[in-house]
Amino acid sequence: MLKTPYDYNIYHDFIESYLPSGFLNIDSNDPIMRKLESLMEINDQMLIVMDLTQTKIIYTSKRSIEMVGIKPAENDPLKMMSKVHPEDLHRFGLGRSKLLDLDKDLFIAKKGAALLSTNIRMLKPDQEYADLLFQCYMFYSPIPHKSVYYLQVNTNIDWFKMHRDTFHYYVGDDVSLFAYPNDELLNMCHHLTPREFEIIKLVSSGLTSEEIADKIFLSVHTVNTHRRNILEKTGKGHISDVIFSLKDQGLL
Repeated sequence: MLKTPYDYNIYHDFIESYLPSGFLNIDSNDPIMRKLESLMEINDQMLIVMDLTQTKIIYTSKRSIEMVGIKPAENDPLKMMSKVHPEDLHRFGLGRSKLLDLDKDLFIAKKGAALLSTNIRMLKPDQEYADLLFQCYMFYSPIPHKSVYYLQVNTNIDWFKMHRDTFHYYVGDDVSLFAYPNDELLNMCHHLTPREFEIIKLVSSGLTSEEIADKIFLSVHTVNTHRRNILEKTGKGHISDVIFSLKDQGLL
């Protein structure tokens, strides 16, 4: 486990202090910031604040240099994307699209909050990859102007041994899950294998089992076995239900 589990209410204190200014001119000598920076240092974490409606990064904590080799003043979405492991890049892109969908929903409703949480492998300055938990907490605010703001807490979770072919994922309005990562939180996983995801994508494109088998060089029997396993793992009655659910979650 990490060294000092702590109460994420400090992030809400941070929001209360800096939301009126739109998170501009954050004071590193502010007691809240000193405490927050200390906790993030101990626990190998960093913080990004963004005006999601304007797709503009407002603030990046200084630990971004140590964790992903990006200077806070130079951070932007493309630089973050450049650090993503190639095998996680597609899911990272889907996550960004889902964030924009949530932004739209919150902005139209003019109220509420949402959370997207997942793990992504990111390149460190030493050119090794670390498994980082992305906890993306977003909320609508009418001040200082109407917008959806976004706090992204990244935590190195190399200490947690994710099961092979699984990844942590949550998207929804249970913002109580915006909390210090523990085993229970991180075990909220998708257990579909890359091959199963591939077959789901091909089914969603309109291919039959026979056409899928021909395309990815498997027998029809093997494709149908994968399809049965997908339904068993997801608890769905039909593959179309799986496709709808994954699209709704931003995973397809």
